[in-house]
Amino acid sequence: MKHPLRQHIEEIIEITDDEFDFILSHFGRINRRKHQYIIQEGEYVDKEYWIVKGCLKSYFFDDSGKEHILQFGMENWWITDYESFIKKNPSKISIDCLEDCELLYITYEDRENLTAKMHKMERFWAKKSKLGRIALQNRILSLLKNSVKERYDLLLEQYPQLFQRVPKKLIASYLGVSRETLSRLNS
Repeated sequence: MKHPLRQHIEEIIEITDDEFDFILSHFGRINRRKHQYIIQEGEYVDKEYWIVKGCLKSYFFDDSGKEHILQFGMENWWITDYESFIKKNPSKISIDCLEDCELLYITYEDRENLTAKMHKMERFWAKKSKLGRIALQNRILSLLKNSVKERYDLLLEQYPQLFQRVPKKLIASYLGVSRETLSRLNS
């Protein structure tokens, strides 16, 4: 059976066994328990994470203490604070584990070295970046034009497994509504 990261990469580019071994040599592996952080607001982020197993949330708190969830991450997804990762600014968000997680990570320096030595991976990350921008655009459009019910139904349609793994309170935060509003949608 192929390594899950290799399967993920080969959805976009073809690689040989030797190429995959070279790619994997640039990654580290960590395990985190439920409720552990991988990034805390204010930290400098030098790693991008690929989720082998588990579920995470990316979020921040506004000045009034309200939590705003930007993203959930599940198996085969990438997650980090990209502004901090690329620009070397302090992180504006936190990311923590909603379940026990197994993660692969690549540092910014290792990613730069890998793409310089293997242009296929440069194409891989360019495609992943484009797909990420499309997802972000669709999320913003949905927040601006769809009703809460429409946003809820779309999330349920796209990621039904999320509803089995994430508490309703967090789904409400992601949708930008109260837990009570979300409960009314389900009744």
